[in-house]
Amino acid sequence: MAIAAAAVIVPLGLLFFISGLAVNLIQAVCFVLIRPLSKNTYRKINRVLAELLWLQLVWLVDWWAGVKIEVFADHESFNLMGKEHALVICNHRSDIDWLVGWVLAQRSGCLGSTLAVMKKSSKFLPVIGWSMWFSEYLFLERSWAKDENTLKAGLQRLKDFPRPFWLALFVEGTRFTQAKLLAAQEYATSQGLPVPRNVLIPRTKGFVSAVSHMRSFVPAIYDMTVAIPKSSPSPTMLRLFKGQSSVVHVHVKRRLMKELPETDEAVAQWCKDLFVEKDKLLDKHIAEDTFSDQPLQDIGRPIKSLLVVASWACLVAYGAYNFLQWSSLLSSWKGLALSAVGLAIVTILMQIMILFSQSERSTPAKVAPGKPKNNSESSEARRDKQQ
Repeated sequence: MAIAAAAVIVPLGLLFFISGLAVNLIQAVCFVLIRPLSKNTYRKINRVLAELLWLQLVWLVDWWAGVKIEVFADHESFNLMGKEHALVICNHRSDIDWLVGWVLAQRSGCLGSTLAVMKKSSKFLPVIGWSMWFSEYLFLERSWAKDENTLKAGLQRLKDFPRPFWLALFVEGTRFTQAKLLAAQEYATSQGLPVPRNVLIPRTKGFVSAVSHMRSFVPAIYDMTVAIPKSSPSPTMLRLFKGQSSVVHVHVKRRLMKELPETDEAVAQWCKDLFVEKDKLLDKHIAEDTFSDQPLQDIGRPIKSLLVVASWACLVAYGAYNFLQWSSLLSSWKGLALSAVGLAIVTILMQIMILFSQSERSTPAKVAPGKPKNNSESSEARRDKQQ
């Protein structure tokens, strides 16, 4: 991490981790004392607590880096966002797709009740991972034999969720890179499938399970497609911390859950067909540099995240000032050494957070060796198991 970048990242990291640990502590107390008595009350309180933490990252996108998110959706779909339960599926194009989703959820009024299916290692990330665990995110090991029951139990817990929620599912299973695209193209060619150009081949087992267990209480699927205009650099966590802007286009199409097929095999094919359609949509975006089939919606830039970050900054600064006065921490070599160790820990944690988000370091797609088309079913099963 360059010195100039660290000079910006470390203060932001201190604010995020100190305030985040405070949120985690309150979440833990509520989990132990309130959740056994009333799960709905715990969820309502946790929704506010999670939002106090997530809004800092929304501020990072909106106000610090000034990332411009342009949403293309029909008026009916746009007006329903945040007013109903929804399963959100999206291509995994950039390192901050999850943050883009949080920004849209915040605009829709459901940031604190936004959930996602994540890889298991995510929940061990200090502050952010712990908060996700308290917020009932679903954590999987990327092995269907182990994940099937975990996913089923997690989805069933959402039936009595007290507020409209979004459950985000990246069905490609990993972030898009050219190396992963080449592997997906090789697999598609060997199996006689449509060869992707802008997306990866979806892993449908999780999606089929989600539809099977959620169709009775979730009315809609929000089909989101993320694209980066040619004139904009791809957004990354490091660019955000440096205050460097980008532009992100998001195409949203609301699809009714009741219109999906009934059988698991048909639902899986529906998902595959959707990504073929999404691939064509991205081809059109590359040609036109916009999503011309849907109107551009104004999502604004609310000051709520700015107010939350300013409030946290004042509270943390006041607390730090009083603590330093009380402890005289900076008046001795031992205190200075402890302070230096603390700053080093924050720097390392921020570096881990940045590396964790990078596409190049995400789990690579493993594709089974090519087989004749008549063996496609067994080959696809092996591909899902490997991935």
